[in-house]
Amino acid sequence: MNFKVIDEKNGTVQGFALVRSCDKKTSKNGSFYLDIILSDSDGEINAKVWDYKGDDAAMPVVNTVILVRGLITTYNNAPQMRIDRYRQSEERDNINMADFVPSASFSAEDMLRKVHAYIDSFQDTDLRKLCNAVLADFGEKMCVWPAAYKLHHAIRGGLLMHTLSIMKLADAAASLYPTVDRDLLLCGALLHDIEKLSEFNVSAAGLVESYTVRGTLVGHLVGGAMLVQKYGEQLNLNPDTVMLVQHMIASHHGEPEYGAAVRPLFLEAEILSQLDVLDANIYEITSALGSIAPGEFTSRMWSLQDRKFYHHGRKPITTDVKL
Repeated sequence: MNFKVIDEKNGTVQGFALVRSCDKKTSKNGSFYLDIILSDSDGEINAKVWDYKGDDAAMPVVNTVILVRGLITTYNNAPQMRIDRYRQSEERDNINMADFVPSASFSAEDMLRKVHAYIDSFQDTDLRKLCNAVLADFGEKMCVWPAAYKLHHAIRGGLLMHTLSIMKLADAAASLYPTVDRDLLLCGALLHDIEKLSEFNVSAAGLVESYTVRGTLVGHLVGGAMLVQKYGEQLNLNPDTVMLVQHMIASHHGEPEYGAAVRPLFLEAEILSQLDVLDANIYEITSALGSIAPGEFTSRMWSLQDRKFYHHGRKPITTDVKL
C-alpha cells in the first residue's frame, strides 16, 4: 500500500485508499468494530476500526476513496492496519481513480482519439454518421466503463480498451482479406458492446457493482441492436446498412448458449465474433500468467474449457495492448 510514514516515533502512516468492502461486526466483548478491505495500485490490506461508536451513515462508503491514518501491524502472518482516523476524500484532494483500481493501460483520451481516427477514415458516410453520433452521446461514459462484471477487461476503462483492441484486429483482418468490408467490420467492432453502458451498475471507481434490470432482462446484444435501430431512424440512415450492423451486434457471441440472439450469417459478422473471443481469451490468459512464475501452470480456467495454461517464460507477461 502506498502509505507514507507521518510519525517516525510510533510508526503512524497515512494515505489514500479505495474501500473495497466495509462490514460492521461485533467483537467478543460486545463492542462494534469495522472490518475493511483497502486497496490501491500496489495491492490491498485488511484494516480494522476498533471500538467503533459511529452509526452506519458514518461508515466508509464502498468503492470510494478515503484518507486513513493508523498503524500497520501483522496478524496471521499478513499485514493489517489499525485505523485511528479516516475521512472520505474531497474534491480538493484531486484523486485520480486510476491510482486505486485496476485500469486500462492507456489514457482514455488517447484511446478515444484512436477510435475517432478510425471513424474518420470510413468511406461509408452512413456508418461514419452512426459511429460519430453514438460516440458523441456515449464516448465519455466509455472512458470509465469496464467491459465485464468479472473475467475479461473487468477494469476501469476496460470497455474502451477492449473495443479499441478489436478495432485494431479488425483493421488488420480487412487489410489482409480484400473481400472484407472494412468500414462495416470496424463499425461492428465499435458498437458490439455499446449497450454494456446500460447493462451494468458501475461505481464511481469504475467497477461493476451489479447488473441493471435492463441488463438482466434484455442484455447488451439485443439492447445494442435496438440502440442502432434508434440512431438509424434519427439519422435517416440506409435501413439495409442498419440491419447489417444490428445483426453483427446480435450475433457476436457466436452461439445461442453463449447469449447470441442468432448465429453470425455474413462474413464480417463471423469475423467480429471470432475477434471478440480472441481478444477476451488473450486478456484472460495473460492475466492468469501474470500471477505465476515461468515454468508453472495457471489454475484451471472454467471460462477456457477448464484448461490450465503454461508460462513458458519466453516473453514478459502483460495485458497491455499497443495503441
